[in-house]
Amino acid sequence: QVQLVESGGGLVQAGGSLRLSCAASGSIFSINAMGWYRQAPGKQRELVAAITSGGSTNYADSVKGRFTISRDNAKNTVFLQMNSLKPEDTAVYYCYCDAGGLRIRYWGQGTQVTVSS
Repeated sequence: QVQLVESGGGLVQAGGSLRLSCAASGSIFSINAMGWYRQAPGKQRELVAAITSGGSTNYADSVKGRFTISRDNAKNTVFLQMNSLKPEDTAVYYCYCDAGGLRIRYWGQGTQVTVSS
């Protein structure tokens, strides 16, 4: 079993920045991809950014150029640097990781990000 603990959410004004962190712990055999989804009220959960163990990244079009995903493999931690935040970025952000040979997906508990206009 893998546990993911997120931190770094909060309230920020439009144009501001936040940095989310997510640390994995537990029975970690190997972690493959890690990343972030978000879910705004009344909307479906959407992929924000993902990063492989080798460092390849993928971003939603809506955040390209503003968000940066990175990871520390030694600490099993993934980060999301969010700059130039917009009110439409307001959502609960969930981190995930795909672990083990079966690439089982584990989820964090979610952290609220609120961007005021």
